[in-house]
Amino acid sequence: MSGFDEGAVFYSDQQFVSVGLAEDAVNLTKQQALTKFGEFIRTFQIDNKSSSFPYADQLAKSSQRLRVDLAHLAHPVYGAPDLASALTENPADFLPLFEAAAKAEAQRIRSLAEDGSEPDVADVQVMLHKSSPAGHAAHTLSMRDIKPESYVSKLVMVPGIITAASRPKHKATYITIQCRQCGHSQRLACRPGVGGVTIPRQCGASTVPGQASNTCGMDPYLVLPSRAECIDQQSLKMQERPEDVPTGDLPRSMMCLVDRGLVGLVSPGTRVTAVGILSIYQSKEAGKARDRAGGVAIRQSYLRIVGFQEDVINGDSSRKPTFSLEEEQEFKEFAAQPGAMDRIFARIAPNIFGHADIKRAIAALLFGGARKRMPDGTYRRGDINVLLLGDPSTAKSQFLKFASKTAPIAVYTSGKGSSAAGLTASVIRSVIGGRFYLEGGAMVLADGGVVCIDEFDKMRPEDRVAIHEAMEQQTISIAKAGITTMLRSRTSVLAAANPPSGRYDDMKSAQENIDLQSTILSRFDLIFIVKDERSMARDKMIAQHVLGEEEFLKRYIEYVRASCSPRITDSAARLLANEYVDLRGEAQRAAGAEGADVPAIPITVRQLEAIVRVSEALAKMGLQAVAGETHVRAALELFKASTMDAVKSGLMDTLVFSEEQRAEVHRVEEQIKRRVAIGSFVSERKLLDELSRVGFNENLVRKGLLYLQSNGDFEYRRERRLVHRMR
Repeated sequence: MSGFDEGAVFYSDQQFVSVGLAEDAVNLTKQQALTKFGEFIRTFQIDNKSSSFPYADQLAKSSQRLRVDLAHLAHPVYGAPDLASALTENPADFLPLFEAAAKAEAQRIRSLAEDGSEPDVADVQVMLHKSSPAGHAAHTLSMRDIKPESYVSKLVMVPGIITAASRPKHKATYITIQCRQCGHSQRLACRPGVGGVTIPRQCGASTVPGQASNTCGMDPYLVLPSRAECIDQQSLKMQERPEDVPTGDLPRSMMCLVDRGLVGLVSPGTRVTAVGILSIYQSKEAGKARDRAGGVAIRQSYLRIVGFQEDVINGDSSRKPTFSLEEEQEFKEFAAQPGAMDRIFARIAPNIFGHADIKRAIAALLFGGARKRMPDGTYRRGDINVLLLGDPSTAKSQFLKFASKTAPIAVYTSGKGSSAAGLTASVIRSVIGGRFYLEGGAMVLADGGVVCIDEFDKMRPEDRVAIHEAMEQQTISIAKAGITTMLRSRTSVLAAANPPSGRYDDMKSAQENIDLQSTILSRFDLIFIVKDERSMARDKMIAQHVLGEEEFLKRYIEYVRASCSPRITDSAARLLANEYVDLRGEAQRAAGAEGADVPAIPITVRQLEAIVRVSEALAKMGLQAVAGETHVRAALELFKASTMDAVKSGLMDTLVFSEEQRAEVHRVEEQIKRRVAIGSFVSERKLLDELSRVGFNENLVRKGLLYLQSNGDFEYRRERRLVHRMR
């Protein structure tokens, strides 16, 4: 992506500027526009009664940037609608005038603050945004609605999500050229965006005005790099938000350019509404095809960004949704009514029969706990991770689909079709220019929302390892191709998986049924074993009906996440501490019953924090400021019905060995190691058959394999069909 404006001939935006300006802006001269812009900066007040002048105050604090609300400029009473129309229809001409007026006002303000002398003020960058739909300023449209014939060279607002960012580079605004023969020099202005500059082919030194001298020959000019004036420039890739992409369609994306103070302000995963000038340039691919018919007419569109709709400070775009007073009142009344939590549970996937505990867990995941900032500056995550593991055809994928449609921000993906780079981030070499740039994956794009991963067990182990950091620390560290950075991934993970054999086998231990490493299991706050109960009566009770109030729930979740951040009370914390000790002991006893040193699903401090997060999420459902004992008891009940039930699931007493059985297992281990060389792969079925022929019981062989796996000598591959000896 970076470098796409290097080494090619480009054409100025201004050659394609629409001449159809608004009627009240047609007669504006350059001087009139400068005067009106300066007057707007000096005199604008929001209500014409307060003593504050927002734009003059901005210049007084910082004379390098001026953030202007287009709704203020287009206000019919306090603003300047003619300037707003002119800026919208012809921004390439009027935005430089706005910046010139801002620089003049900054000089005036600085001179008043000092001794009256003329201060040296740098150029001021005007950044545009729009806070309300009032007024006619800037066309708001999606990427699918962009039509070059209607919007080229006009000011547009395009919502999207930044998926890639190049390294900052330098863009020349003015260059100085010098003749090789006579030493004549002149200063040339470069066109903005990806626009270049046209260097004269003949020397301009002449004694006759308007007539060039031919004594210096053709192409006599050299560029003097040391006398060039440059600004920072960065190229971005903006993509449609996942929730805006129609089902079955590929998401659309477009190239964007930012310069000066906007460089480095956004990173992959940032959701913004970009305000910019829709421009076009001739791509290099088109340039190579000039000999083909119509090749010279091919143009590529891009957005020259001049501001962001939402506040983006230090690369952190904390998405703050806006709500009407009526919506807020409705939400508060809903939360104040008795049984608000139960009504929320009833709205979670009502088209799915039963699974009350899973629905409560998904509700907690959608609302989330409270994110905490520690005294040392680190953060504790408030997002809740849930794993659904069990039989096929138990509505696991439907729960994921519901969560992806209900969460304000969500990305749905499948484990089989997802790689480590696709889930986290990747460094890609640009086809044009050969430079590297950073592109965010699903967990970066879902920052502040939910990632739904179906077929979680089908992921390669090395791909699952890649999301360890994202699930607990909620960051993604990248150190590739000279790019070292850290991206945010503040997301909840809702995953669905099947046991290795396809169905959950009650005759096997929990460790055999849950073929996932303890390092990934410990990062899930709630783990559910979902079994397909074969009951004719239950099948008859399953009702089919559609969700009717999904939009209310989606807005309510968005409101709660933005406005409520409860903390657990001291009494509830003491209750939780006592219960946690009991849970640890119960899990250890369950592991001992299976003959293992540690349970298949470890109960650690992470699970203690998980119960805290679930308690806070339950409190947020009622807009409560604190999470009390009632919320902690409900969270403990949910935890026992999910993770603790999974710990105790499966055959409980198959690995309780007597001394004779233990000696027999050691003999089985020796036979297995004798048949499998270090580093080799053997079919589990082949091992079972061979050892059965020499007199060993098949169940005993399975126990020996399980014991060797727990010691780290062996591991299962390809859904437990192959056995790999590691040492």
